[in-house]
Amino acid sequence: MSRRIILGSASPRRRELLAQIGVEFEVRVSGKEEVYHSETPEEIVKELALMKAENVLSDMQEEQDAREKNGALLKDTVVLGADTVVVLDGSILGKPSDEEDAFRMLFSLQGRTHEVYTGVAVLELDSEGNRRTVNHAVGTKVYVCGMTEREIREYIATGEPMDKAGAYGIQGAFAKFIDRIDGDYYNVVGLPVSYVYQALFREE
Repeated sequence: MSRRIILGSASPRRRELLAQIGVEFEVRVSGKEEVYHSETPEEIVKELALMKAENVLSDMQEEQDAREKNGALLKDTVVLGADTVVVLDGSILGKPSDEEDAFRMLFSLQGRTHEVYTGVAVLELDSEGNRRTVNHAVGTKVYVCGMTEREIREYIATGEPMDKAGAYGIQGAFAKFIDRIDGDYYNVVGLPVSYVYQALFREE
């Protein structure tokens, strides 16, 4: 029996990347609060990715319980959760609150190396309702060229930085400022698709 694959993320970039590798999926996002307790970036993204997947799975189970009223387990369902952070000198850079915050982030990144971590959580329920959990973090080093204040301001004026962690998108106009990367490019976009494919279709 084919599995129902659920992407527990509202990110358009993650949707595009999953579609790019031919995965058929639905999008479900939980409104439940996400609070992490981990301290390192790798563990934080793993915890948040798992929490997102757990919340979506919980919502789906509650809906099924309400519909069938017999407590039947969900079966043949996979929920994929993901969370990405940009890290500079051990500090996490989130999405900018305004243009000046974006400038501050980009100025701190220019001419330097930083890391991007994406946590991936896969919650799979088989035909018997048995659960398999995969939870992993992928890291990529990103080397950014030096930038002038004018270049930073012009990039911010595109509007591209405002909904992105670290105030940039490697797949957009910021590409001209990426010197090189060490690791998975798609991880920086928001989803390490090769790892995800292996976790969805090759893991036993």
